[in-house]
Amino acid sequence: MSLDVESLRSQFPSLSSGIAHFDGPGGTQTPRVVGQAIAETLTGPLSNRGASVASERNADRTVREFRAALADFLNADPLGIVYGRSATQLTYDFARLLAAEWGPGDEVVVTRLDHDSNIRPWVQAAERRGAGVRWVGFDPDTAELSMDDLRAALGNRTRLVAVTAASNLLGTMPDIPAIARLVHDAGALLYVDGVHYAAHASVDLPALGADFFVCSPYKFLGPHCGVLAAAPALLETLHPDKLLPSTDMVPERFEFGTLPYETMAGTTAAVDFLASLVGTAGSRRDRLVSANAGIERHEMQLLTLLEDALAAFPGVTVHSRARARTTTLLLTFAGRNAAEASEFLAERDVLAPSSSFYALEASRVLGLGSEGGLRIGLAPYTSEDDVRRLIDGLTAYLG
Repeated sequence: MSLDVESLRSQFPSLSSGIAHFDGPGGTQTPRVVGQAIAETLTGPLSNRGASVASERNADRTVREFRAALADFLNADPLGIVYGRSATQLTYDFARLLAAEWGPGDEVVVTRLDHDSNIRPWVQAAERRGAGVRWVGFDPDTAELSMDDLRAALGNRTRLVAVTAASNLLGTMPDIPAIARLVHDAGALLYVDGVHYAAHASVDLPALGADFFVCSPYKFLGPHCGVLAAAPALLETLHPDKLLPSTDMVPERFEFGTLPYETMAGTTAAVDFLASLVGTAGSRRDRLVSANAGIERHEMQLLTLLEDALAAFPGVTVHSRARARTTTLLLTFAGRNAAEASEFLAERDVLAPSSSFYALEASRVLGLGSEGGLRIGLAPYTSEDDVRRLIDGLTAYLG
């Protein structure tokens, strides 16, 4: 089915501001139903989880529905869905936990394509345990991750490989199933940052082959939180520090304190909203896959319009060049500052931020240092009018 963009946009109160949002890679706008779900859950009746009265049952149901929704979204087991405050927090937690078994001679592999949240936790954890760190590079001319570097980095002491499923800076989508085969053949675990990927593709955890997969619902129309998915059997082998009275059940043993039921309800509402874009026939998982296909067609049409216009601009470098990539572009301007371009556009209510966006290693490989470039991200609610306003703004800036 084709995406009814005008109908979709009417569900986002924030779009009435008149701002053309190209900041989706940093966090999308939120549909009305998500805010309503948060408010209705928070205003109750709501108590700690239990079964005695409605307020307790509401809390328990909210947690179960959250795990079921994310399981459908990621094609995972509900018992393998771990809630976290953010993907960064989850990665730090699991880096400390997994590194407890590492020692001198062991190695972890990270890539220069990744967001720093999938680099620094592993580097720091390895350093504390006396383990080594191997780096995988990428070609700045093609924005492609080097599979040769990855093969060379793997060895019989490799314990874990951390890699992005899609670069938040460049949009590059490495071949995760192929990487998973290499990593598992080496006897290592694969930790995948899917924060940017999950906003632009149907996630199929078994097909990807990731042992751990993290994403952030606020990148796909939901509230601010993080989610980690893994096989329950794998989670059963890990034993985090916890309070003595707290449960040792999986996945609850990885979630500390009282859960934010309202945020979980908002996340479920975001998943249901995405599934609703193609009607009500079929399972929620089937509808999510169909919706993502419609969103991808819509975004790719807009990307073609945008890239055709950018090709005619003198002095503009588009660094997003990988064969497989999301609808996210990183631009720089010959002799001009990307931050100034962002400010110029913002004065016209076109929001395209400029930064390295925490992908510091990638920005350095591109020769852009910590300043990075202008990032343009397309989202389901992006309209053709938004793109034309962006093109007109860049034309005026470069004129």
